[in-house]
Amino acid sequence: MKTELEKLVRRYRELGIDQQLDYDKFYLYSIITHSTAIEGSTITELENQIMFDNGIAIKGKSLVEQNMNLDLKAAYERVLDYARAHADITIDRLKELSALTMKNTGSEYHTALGDFSSANGDIRLLNVTAGIGGRSYMAYNKVPQKLKEFCEALNTSRQMAGAMSVQQLYEMSFDAHYNLVTIHPWADGNGRMARLLMNWLQFEYGLIPSRIFSDDKEEYIKALVATREVGDLTIFRKFMTETMIAHLSHDIAAYTESVREAEPIFSSSPISSKPKKTRDMVIELLSKNPKLSATTLAAEIGISVKGIQRHLANLKAEGILRRIGPDKGGEWQIIN
Repeated sequence: MKTELEKLVRRYRELGIDQQLDYDKFYLYSIITHSTAIEGSTITELENQIMFDNGIAIKGKSLVEQNMNLDLKAAYERVLDYARAHADITIDRLKELSALTMKNTGSEYHTALGDFSSANGDIRLLNVTAGIGGRSYMAYNKVPQKLKEFCEALNTSRQMAGAMSVQQLYEMSFDAHYNLVTIHPWADGNGRMARLLMNWLQFEYGLIPSRIFSDDKEEYIKALVATREVGDLTIFRKFMTETMIAHLSHDIAAYTESVREAEPIFSSSPISSKPKKTRDMVIELLSKNPKLSATTLAAEIGISVKGIQRHLANLKAEGILRRIGPDKGGEWQIIN
């Protein structure tokens, strides 16, 4: 049985959203914009489009912000090449990608064990913590071996990708994200690198790549911390799956609405038939499948999840719908 995420991915493809002109380019720009926003960049998707396509500096934005976005774009372009070639994930390739990511914003470090530079993708020679008073990440002397084991385990998992479902492929990419950021190989840029690696796997297997918006930042960090403290990967998987579902539902609803607005109205008779009301569409869909979630209903009808929730609440208040069982695992019953 397909998961909710898999159903939305199928719907996304059926609508042809990913077949629009310049979809790949603008979606990539969106991924880059939101990944750097997590790190404090205020550059918008439109500003990145102008900067990337025209080489124009953005007024009012710092050089650090602009370089952060330009560097990450170069790293993603290299990742796309590796994804197409199904290249092995190795320490050297990860260091190369880190060097691209931090090329113009990295720092030089001088330690008792030697000098290293995050701008060169060098593995850290010092310990780091998650903020002042936060828990320490893995000791620096354990990083090389753990990174080697991580790459070997991930490459082994990739060999079985052909037998994996869409949900399992996504979970492999989510796990890779979490495991890399937990090893924390570099002094800077670990978050961007973890998201980059997650997207690498998603590009490689033809998945719709995940984006983590700045609005998701607090819950994103909480999910990473909770997963680390409890030692349960399902926490981060659940967060990423739910975030992906929310973003796909939004994109589907926005696309459906834009297509409706763009379509001219033709009628062969003086009186055209009235379009179905949203509430009627909700009832019709639930009569066919009473287990549909608000998210799936929103995607099918083409409105927001909040809009669907309002209609469901109204139909319940009017005695037309009744909920049987819990929110997850229950179903709707049409009373009248």
